[in-house]
Amino acid sequence: MRSAASEIAVYPGDGTGPEVVREGEKVLAALGENGRAAWHVTDYPGGGQYYLKTGREWEPEGEAAADRADAILLGAVGWPGASLPDGNIAGAALVLGMRRKLDLYANVRPCRLHPGVVHRISGEYRQIWSPEKVDMVIVRENTEDLYAPLHGRLARGGDTEVAVDTRLITRKGAERVIRRAFEIATRRSRGAPEDGRHRLTCVDKSNVMEGCRFFRETYDRVAADYPTIGRDYAYVDAFTQWLVRNPEHFDVVVSTNMMGDIITDLASVLQGGMGFAAGGNIGDHHAMFEPVHGSAPKYAGKNQVNPFATFFAVEMMLRYLGEKRSDGGLASQADRLERAIRSVLAAGTARTYDQGGTTTTSEAGDRVVAALRSERR
Repeated sequence: MRSAASEIAVYPGDGTGPEVVREGEKVLAALGENGRAAWHVTDYPGGGQYYLKTGREWEPEGEAAADRADAILLGAVGWPGASLPDGNIAGAALVLGMRRKLDLYANVRPCRLHPGVVHRISGEYRQIWSPEKVDMVIVRENTEDLYAPLHGRLARGGDTEVAVDTRLITRKGAERVIRRAFEIATRRSRGAPEDGRHRLTCVDKSNVMEGCRFFRETYDRVAADYPTIGRDYAYVDAFTQWLVRNPEHFDVVVSTNMMGDIITDLASVLQGGMGFAAGGNIGDHHAMFEPVHGSAPKYAGKNQVNPFATFFAVEMMLRYLGEKRSDGGLASQADRLERAIRSVLAAGTARTYDQGGTTTTSEAGDRVVAALRSERR
């Protein structure tokens, strides 16, 4: 008997979010043709623009859907002028709120350069790094550190005198994300491009910060359970130059929340830019996947933005569902999508503006769909 279809809750969000999500859903529909769909997709409104219209970040049914969904696909949130009374961005409930509520403690960001993708360095479109040298996964803690809601201001007479953000590193938070990173390293087939070795690099600032010392101590303690994975260490400032200079050294990387947030955006340059950067927010029972480029308000409605990050997010989501449900069919669908994406990128026929091309968002989606349909089944 075939298992029930996976429930996928989709939150298109703000700005260019709905545009790239539309293409992601188009690809999902193509994958599901001829009765192959093992999922059911439902869209829910929410975000900053929705808040400006309704006074609500999302509706109760949208919030409830996140709790029961097998997986979540998020477009992007944030819109100019859309702020909550406390000063936070309207729509944050769909990102930071879901991370905390669903305990999505591991932010998993693959960084892989595909043939046919170029980099924009110094205003020029070229390929500095060889595709075979860029293939890593960066895992960042996702629920604490400077993003924990431990901050405030001292204001007297209407003037802010002091602003305080408290950095929180817990044993539970550090241990579980480090263990997750080690598990990812054990499942990687290729290892680091440099030498094929499996290693986990711990990125921190333990020469200065006490929280980072604790994070590294926790890394060493967890590492004892994974003797086949090489230990590797880097201070975050040194790591930023090594990442750009020698990306082939890195296999899997783990870091704290704020530092991980920064280094993952830097790493996106290696893979061609934020238009190719997808992320998974993963916990023990729930997961949310997204293109991480943000809502890009100035491009909204222009049908210009690069949708490939969304395609990679869909691929990640299908792999997650396949593992969660022990469903090889879902893993095969993820493989089909990966092959289609790679063939389109390698052909160089779907370059959007960020790649120096003129392909539109919807045309890029059409070409991936065409590649899926042309593949021998």
